[in-house]
This record gives sequence, C-alpha cells and structure tokens, in this order.
Amino acid sequence: MTYLPALEKTDPQIRDLILAEEKRQWNVIRLIPSENYASKAVLEASGSVLTNIYSEGYPGKRYYEGQQYTDQIETLAIERVKKAFGVDHANVQPYSGSPANMAVYTAVLQPGDTIMGLALAQGGHLTHGWKVNFSGRQYHSAPYELDPKTERLNYDQIWKQAKEVKPKLIVAGYTAYPRIIEWNRFREICDDVGALFHADISHITGLILGGVHPSPFPMADTGITTSHKSLRGPRGAMMMCKAAHAAAIDKAIMPGLQGGPHNNTTAAIAVAFKEAESPAFKAYAAQIVKNAKALAERLNKHGFRLITGGTDNHLILFETFKSKGILGRDASRALDRAGIVANCNLVPFDTQTPMNPSGVRIGTPSVTSRGMKEPEMAKIGDWMNEVLTHATDEAVLARIAGEVKEFCSSFVCPGIDPLNWKE
Repeated sequence: MTYLPALEKTDPQIRDLILAEEKRQWNVIRLIPSENYASKAVLEASGSVLTNIYSEGYPGKRYYEGQQYTDQIETLAIERVKKAFGVDHANVQPYSGSPANMAVYTAVLQPGDTIMGLALAQGGHLTHGWKVNFSGRQYHSAPYELDPKTERLNYDQIWKQAKEVKPKLIVAGYTAYPRIIEWNRFREICDDVGALFHADISHITGLILGGVHPSPFPMADTGITTSHKSLRGPRGAMMMCKAAHAAAIDKAIMPGLQGGPHNNTTAAIAVAFKEAESPAFKAYAAQIVKNAKALAERLNKHGFRLITGGTDNHLILFETFKSKGILGRDASRALDRAGIVANCNLVPFDTQTPMNPSGVRIGTPSVTSRGMKEPEMAKIGDWMNEVLTHATDEAVLARIAGEVKEFCSSFVCPGIDPLNWKE
C-alpha cells in the first residue's frame, strides 16, 4: 500500500519531501535541544479534522456556533495543564512561545515598563528583552548577565541590579543554560523590589513534569511554555498564571493578539499532557538528564570546554574555538555532514559573532525518546570528537555518517514507521 496516498496523487513533490524528512529524522542523531519526536497519538491529533473549524473565543463563549466538541477538547487541555503545574489558570491558545510571551507582557505591562531577562548572548531568548525584538523595542530592557567566573546565574548580583533598575517584571527560564534554576531566589527578588515573576519554562517543561527539575509554579505570577521540546507535544504554546491575572491574560490573546485558535494543536496538547502523566514519561525525563551528564562527561574527556563545567538538565553548551580551533558554525556544519545534528551557539561573553560563534549547543531529548542511554552517549561523544578533529576531511565525515546511519537503525523513532517506506 502506498504511503501518504492522497498526497502522492495531489502533490507528489511535497509527499516526497515529507518522506525524505522522515528518513532523515530516522537516520541521523538529532541533538538540537529544542527538537524531539512527537508520538503517533500527538501526530494523529495534529493532523485531524479539527483543522477545519474556527473557534474564536473561549469554551462556552465562542463567536461561532458548532463548538460542541472543540469546547470539550479545549477544556480538557486547560484542566490537564492546570493539574500538571498546580496553577490557577491556563490558556492553551498561543500559536507559539514568542506570541505567548508577548501576550503575557501585554496583559501585565505598559509600553515603556522595565523588564529584566537574561541577555540573549548569554542564554536568554529574543522575547526576554533583546533590542531588535518587540520585547526590547516596546519595553525598557535591563538585561542581567551570568557571573563571568562561574558562567552561572549570580542571584545576589541580579538582586542588586533589580534594586537599581526597579523592573516591573523579571523573566527566568532560558534557552542555553545547563543548570538548575533556583526559582525561589527569583521569587524573593521580585517580592523585594515589587516586580512580577515571569517563568519561561519552554525548554524544561518535560523535565519539570517528569520530576527532575523543580517547578516555578505556583511561585511565579505568570509563565509560558512551548508544547514541543522536552514535552514531545505539537508545535504550540500555553500560558499559566495566578488567578489575579487570568482575565487580562485571556484578553491579551483573544481579541488582543490572535483570532481563532488552532484546534488540532489544542487537541495534541491535551494528548501530550495525558502522556506526561505516565510512569514511562517520568523514566524518560530522568534518562534525559542521565544522558546529558554522560555525554557531557565524554566531551569533557575529549578536551572540550563545557560552559559551567557540565550540566544539570537536558542541555550542554560547549566551546569549540579554543578547544578544537574551529568556530561554532563550521563545527555544526561538519557535524551535520557526519549525521549528527546540532546548532552553533554563542557562549557567555563570546567575542565572536552570532552567525559564527565560539560554541555549539546540544541536548538529549530526541536521542532519549529513541531509547538511547549512557553507553550510546559515550559513542556519540567519541564521534563528535572525531568529527571536530577532522572537520575538513570529507572522507572521515562520510564514513561517520554511514556509521551513524547504521547505528540509528537499531533505535525506533516515536511517530515514524519505516515500514511505510516499503512500496
């Protein structure tokens, strides 16, 4: 039986590209920490007839009729999010993480208010106050930095800065920080200076729900997360908050920033949170951290300088320029040619440019979803060292790519069935 038969008939070019992407995801080691494998159940919900319907408004308060089932689906998703995080209120309609952060700021801030988030070049996100982003243009951004000696958060220094700039909101939660976040310290700082505490847990939601990273809730006033990454859901987002901010949060999304929600994504979010309740998910989250520590240890033995010296979560940030004499972009491209997918990344206090920085960022959610464990991490670390030692030797890279493909054939990808490729 032909795989994706309707697509093959209507648009074979797109069908072939999707098929090629499936094969790529099967045949390579994916180490980008924001990527993962969604389950078949999540993919089925994402690709369902729910994409056919408009549902502007909220359950019980829609602008369109015909919401008998979408109301139930969205309510299920909301209740599962609230239960998982122990929060007063949740909104599952944001299209992605950036609009979710925008909606929170719109709800609780006024243009020109001061916000504090970790500087982008040190592990923060564009929407945490970067100068070219809406968050740095619409609000006064006073970014905090890591301690130059430890490359970790210096809570005393952040506290001192907060007393000086008196922000209306402080953002905690990062895209390239490999250590546990002490949420209680941010709560103390915010209480002292009269700021709102906003947590962006997009990268670590799966770890939080799996019990291997502390949760900022219910301490945080507001928070957001994407629904993919370590959670393994669809490409969407949600907002969580205390009851005092619920009405403003909802109004900021609809009618403030968005129209109709993507009901297929809402259903898939509900499925992802159902899956996250299982013992298997907790085991997966714990293995993510074990794998990251094992891979970090292997890279350290090969002479790579790890930012902060290691990791407590799913993520490893390491410096390649001084360690191996190769810049991050060149390193990530060499790894990609060898079947190991990573992304170049600035390291704290980097002297290079964002387009070709000094470091590489990797993570273990995807390989953990495939069932890989500590022995496999050692092998991956060895391959990475060989690649970056021989980054310009295409014969070496091609050989390793072949070895990686053979290696990956032993590990199943959730949501992908290679039997579909046999026609």
